Amino acid sequence: MPPSAETAPFATPRILVVTASLDRHARELRAAFEAKGASVVVSGLADVGFDTDARHGLVFPEFGDALPDAVCVRTMDGGSFEAVTRRLSILHALGRLGVLVSNDARAVENCVDKAMTSYLVASAGLPTPRSWAVESHREAERIVAAENHALVLKPLFGAQGKGLKLIGRPEDLPPAEEIAGGVYYLQRFIGHSLDGRWSDYRVLVSRGRAVAAMRREAACWITNIKQGALARPIEPDNELEALAVAATAAVGGDFCGVDILKDAGGRPHVLEVNSMPAWTGLKKASGRDIAAIRAEDLLATLAERRRVEPVASPAFSRASGAFV
Repeated sequence: MPPSAETAPFATPRILVVTASLDRHARELRAAFEAKGASVVVSGLADVGFDTDARHGLVFPEFGDALPDAVCVRTMDGGSFEAVTRRLSILHALGRLGVLVSNDARAVENCVDKAMTSYLVASAGLPTPRSWAVESHREAERIVAAENHALVLKPLFGAQGKGLKLIGRPEDLPPAEEIAGGVYYLQRFIGHSLDGRWSDYRVLVSRGRAVAAMRREAACWITNIKQGALARPIEPDNELEALAVAATAAVGGDFCGVDILKDAGGRPHVLEVNSMPAWTGLKKASGRDIAAIRAEDLLATLAERRRVEPVASPAFSRASGAFV
């Protein structure tokens, strides 16, 4: 179909910032998009509905029967498996409708599921600690016993360093009823301390390039900022930046925080890729305005899309019962 007034090349971009709460990051994003001339709605996805009789099959209370031009996914509400699946389906549907969604549903799914992240990063040939994901306590015990090396047990859907446990022996494994979702996600532990301090790196990637980085330092092996780690500035590191960009591409993301740990020999390994990264510590350590970068890059991608004339595609007419 030809471009309409709502997708005209020079129309004011309408941005939906998806967030679980109106926190500091969401407020910074709203201000950053508005400073660049965009019209912004900040909302979760719980109120967005599917309606197969609606103009686009979706109903947004804030947009009426129209669609946003782009969706910036900051965070998503938790909830039941059904509720989360429905919200991800909304992002999938928006992508099918041609709306720019960043990060899109597939990238979010690839990053939320740590097993899939590890699989994709390893499949891309990138250095990453060996990882396992199994549903059997007996199989988890077998892996620990065979490995004869410390492993980290992580919640498959965890974040911010919560629920991590160092496993040295099979008997260190919690019973099945204490494992979230019944899935044992294990990752080989390659951390090491220096003068009693532990550290790793967070590199932020946006639109195919590294835009900010920091070293996280803590008194224990868990180095998440939310767990009390300190954010330290670092000099530009081409090796870390290239690895982070490649890891982001491996999961299909365009705005990701990549956690990288150097082993005792100094070789960097990708630990995780986060599709909804926070940036309080990173902003302080790097001095970069992350929200402004995020807004500028997403709007630049949208502008590129608008410069490409859409290819006409058939639409189904209920009146005639045929494609027109």
